[in-house]
Amino acid sequence: MSINRRLLIAATALVVAGAAPGAPAAAQETVKVGLILPLTGPQAASGRQMLAGARLFMAHNGDTVAGKKVELVVRDDTGVADQTRRLAQELIVNDKVAVIGGFGLTPLALAVGPIITQARVPAVIMVAGTGMIVGTSPYFVRVSFTLPQQTIPIAQWASANGMKTAVSLVSDYGPGLDAQNAFKTRFEQLGGRVVEQLRAPLAAPEFAPFLQRAKDLKPDALMLFVPAPQAGQLMRQVLDRGLIQDGVRIIGPGDALDDEALNAMGDGVLGVTTSYAYSAAHDSALNRRFVADFRKANNDLRPNLIGVGGYDGMKAIYMAVEKNKGNTEGPKLIESFKGLSWESPRGPISIDPQTRDIVQNIYIRRVERKDGELYHIEFAVFENQKNPQ
Repeated sequence: MSINRRLLIAATALVVAGAAPGAPAAAQETVKVGLILPLTGPQAASGRQMLAGARLFMAHNGDTVAGKKVELVVRDDTGVADQTRRLAQELIVNDKVAVIGGFGLTPLALAVGPIITQARVPAVIMVAGTGMIVGTSPYFVRVSFTLPQQTIPIAQWASANGMKTAVSLVSDYGPGLDAQNAFKTRFEQLGGRVVEQLRAPLAAPEFAPFLQRAKDLKPDALMLFVPAPQAGQLMRQVLDRGLIQDGVRIIGPGDALDDEALNAMGDGVLGVTTSYAYSAAHDSALNRRFVADFRKANNDLRPNLIGVGGYDGMKAIYMAVEKNKGNTEGPKLIESFKGLSWESPRGPISIDPQTRDIVQNIYIRRVERKDGELYHIEFAVFENQKNPQ
């Protein structure tokens, strides 16, 4: 057995041993929610959005649920999985949290799977989008999205709108591979052809050579996926390379044209079409209030799907605790998440009772100028999409 494996087993044993003493979760008068977020490092933009969304939900709904006070315990994992694992242990053993939330990247979520399983503490995934994560622990529940869920609709739209060939360029980690494979499978089922699948490193990416390769192949479409904090860097290079001027249609799930970074991309992205679970321009009264209050509380920062994930993550926690009449014992609490449904700033969403994964609408959106700013304007919807894996 490897040293790392032995250390992980020892650590999870300590979690279980450490969680046993003290008041049972059901008897505690404070519901502690541990948020593990990348507040510094390359993924800091994701952590900032999640925390702002979580705090806004509490500003809208108060800090009590089922007669108990809700306390956020926020920790910065810097986007490093070893840190995420250590912080999860500390939150469970020392802080006695009832539930953990956050996880800005797939490896960060996967790092806590063995710990939450052994300690029987639910963990709410607010960002990480690889399809298989929830299945790795019976204590995971997801309120964000999966990449196959968000990518298949754009493959269908591209095929229906005359695109016959495509190149895909994604970040080389779980969500990127999910997006790439889902796009290729659906696009080719519908008669298209993916000419080449390109993968850029997740850490310190340099997109230029991959974009040049895509340009040289002259596809009808270039399907892009990178995590939202890298969106601005990628799209600047797309525009510099002149792919749009050469007639290549830029498509993909919406991460590569993230709402927070969209205005800074400029008019070169007008008309770019993507599929996504949320737009800051989503036309509902709840979303208009959400966007206005989010911007007011965060120096005019525009919310993106990650911010909505923080908001909905807290909503799910409140609903599960309320449904369970304040009992936060882990096995009972995770059962209470199953089958929840509510109206989100993104539209109607629910938690699949069989998989504990999110079911939601995926919108086809086009970049347009509205009220002097660039927005994703939704014009078609694929309703009640599940994670297809």
